[in-house]
Amino acid sequence: MSKQAEFAVILKMNPMFADLGADELQRLSNLCHTQHLGNGEVLFQKGDPGNALFGVRRGQVRIETGASDGSRLTLNFMGPGDLFGEVAVLDGQNRTADATAGEASELFVLRREDFLGFLEREPKVAIKIIALLCQRIRWQSERMEESMLQPLPVRLARRLCALAADFGSEVHISQEQLGVFVGAARESVNRQLQAWRKDAILDLQRGRILLRNMTKLTAIARNE
Repeated sequence: MSKQAEFAVILKMNPMFADLGADELQRLSNLCHTQHLGNGEVLFQKGDPGNALFGVRRGQVRIETGASDGSRLTLNFMGPGDLFGEVAVLDGQNRTADATAGEASELFVLRREDFLGFLEREPKVAIKIIALLCQRIRWQSERMEESMLQPLPVRLARRLCALAADFGSEVHISQEQLGVFVGAARESVNRQLQAWRKDAILDLQRGRILLRNMTKLTAIARNE
């Protein structure tokens, strides 16, 4: 399968492009090229021009921002099959967050001028993008609600379940990163993970978490 064909599959999996026909997807995917990133390499920083839409072919990209105290807040993890950069590539404004490779990665890149030219020819795609952006707003609202209302075990379980859905039962993330992700101190995260380790819900290894009992973890995430 060619890289353009792979990109077409990724596009088809995304709600923004799910209703496009095979010919339309092919025309759009033919506009892309690929970019390689090393582990820890910065793809873009907050304030950089929004000049491309990205799709992850392999690897992992962290979307993060800096807090006023100098700490890092992880907003999302992007894995194989995920698209990101929709907001900046549409309005042409500066990036609103940083993107850094969490491991060696390969990305599909669709330049803004090529993407906008396609949207002018395919207005129904623009409608899909509006729906996707609304979905992202709801997602951010849910994360804010979690940080204010849900207890740490629920927040932590939900994040681990979400990461497992993208990356499988072996999640490569440090406890410090996980703490930033759920808005909690590393020590609090460690205490909860150790408790779950004793209950055989998960296992802890350096820089990664092995999820052993997704049924129990999902129940905790649902606050059952």
